[in-house]
Amino acid sequence: MAGKSGRTINNVPVNPLKKIIFSWEGILILVVILINLFCARFSEFYNASSLLRQMPVYLAEVFLMLPMAFILVMGEIDISVGSIACLSATMAVIVSNAGAPFILVILTALAVGAACGAVNGFILTRFPELPPMIVTLATQIIFRGIAEIVLGSGGSVQAANQAGFKALTANLSIGGTINERGRKVGALNFPLVLFLVVIFAVIFAIILGKSVFGRRVYAIGTNRLTAFYSGIQVQKIRFVIYTTMGFMAGLCALFLLSVSYGANTTTGQGFEMDAIAMAVFGGISSTGGKGNLAGGIISAFIIVCLRVGLGQKNVHAQVILLILGALLIVAVALPNIIGEIRKAARVRK
Repeated sequence: MAGKSGRTINNVPVNPLKKIIFSWEGILILVVILINLFCARFSEFYNASSLLRQMPVYLAEVFLMLPMAFILVMGEIDISVGSIACLSATMAVIVSNAGAPFILVILTALAVGAACGAVNGFILTRFPELPPMIVTLATQIIFRGIAEIVLGSGGSVQAANQAGFKALTANLSIGGTINERGRKVGALNFPLVLFLVVIFAVIFAIILGKSVFGRRVYAIGTNRLTAFYSGIQVQKIRFVIYTTMGFMAGLCALFLLSVSYGANTTTGQGFEMDAIAMAVFGGISSTGGKGNLAGGIISAFIIVCLRVGLGQKNVHAQVILLILGALLIVAVALPNIIGEIRKAARVRK
């Protein structure tokens, strides 16, 4: 095709495979493979069976990452989610110990979480000039403080009836053989929480990436004022997202209880940082308007695999946090480094 200047412009189609491989998500898939190879060499106990068995301990946090991605895409942050999970778990155990049916225990956890999220959403939309970090820092203290008051001097509560919570740890066995004693051996036991994480991940990814609601979230994160004057109901969308964040924190609390069967004053502590780390490491910009959930989901499983592998060799929890922190710094800095390299390459040409 010849332009007005007489020069020919070649229409070179972009190779879709090359685009995927060199995308951030493609790099993360490579990291997943490398992390699993490293863990398999580092720990002799690390395999698919042990990974699936220990995965539920860490997968509950992925429920928090999904709505956190929406909040980060809006250019905001919620650091109260760990405390919401703590309060939801506390109230769920108390309702369970009162002899209520387990369905009511589930509804209690979800309702308490959604109510706390709605409180955040109400404050932030009613007073839009307040910074989300300050508001959620305040509610973080308030929600955990309420949980501590409810827990009393003991600081913890244990579920008297654990049958319902144990049901949440159910597994689906695939493969394997029946031995001479009639028992199934060699099967891979996929935990229920893994299926739920995948289902919710697909739903949230479709909403953020393919729906009108998702496009409006990106518009708010890119320029909130422009989004408002474009007719987008900014405050309504913010309220819905923060309420959803609380609901998912309640769901996270239920699966925490399926492992610990109780709650204490430290339940959910630090979960907000883990959720943010998963999302940011997945390529979601903390300044808003950029990123997608595919990267966040992949990065979540990278962190889960790393924790399981290192945990099997009794690596100290603080050392694991240092490694995750280093990965987060690399994830934030790498796009800027690549940009500078490309810029220098163009200058040389």
